Amino acid sequence: MAQQDKVGVLFVCTGNICRSPTAHGLFRHKVREAGLEDRVRIESAGTHDYHVGEPPDRRSIRHAAARGIDLSDLRARKVGAQDFSRFDLILAMDRGHLSHLARIGPPGAQDKLHLFLGFAVGPARGRDVPDPYYGHADHFDEVLELVDQGAEGLLAEVRRRLGD
Repeated sequence: MAQQDKVGVLFVCTGNICRSPTAHGLFRHKVREAGLEDRVRIESAGTHDYHVGEPPDRRSIRHAAARGIDLSDLRARKVGAQDFSRFDLILAMDRGHLSHLARIGPPGAQDKLHLFLGFAVGPARGRDVPDPYYGHADHFDEVLELVDQGAEGLLAEVRRRLGD
């Protein structure tokens, strides 16, 4: 794979208010800490338009903030056709999202689509990120733990693509 000047990463879940904004915010934090914020474009979106324009779920914001991660500026949007050309990595939070993205994506976009935790290091590798929306508060912490494992591996992949 050729070295890139910039890498675009899109995180995708159902409504873009829990899992994908958590991944967006946590990965953005790690990218800033690594000094790569000018070389990595990070966004998140939902497969459905249930919450377009809304901030992340207040529980996601609160649990992320407890770890020093700010999600308050993020707003939900629906994934669109333009995303398949704008992003190098389109990362599904679970296999259902991955299947949905494969159905709506244009021919040739399949190599951009990945299960987010396919990049994880440790026991989370290859798992789905469970939806915490209807669960208890500890489910939001579980999501953060899984996302952190995925973000570590993803950062290594982004560095590889940047030749860093």
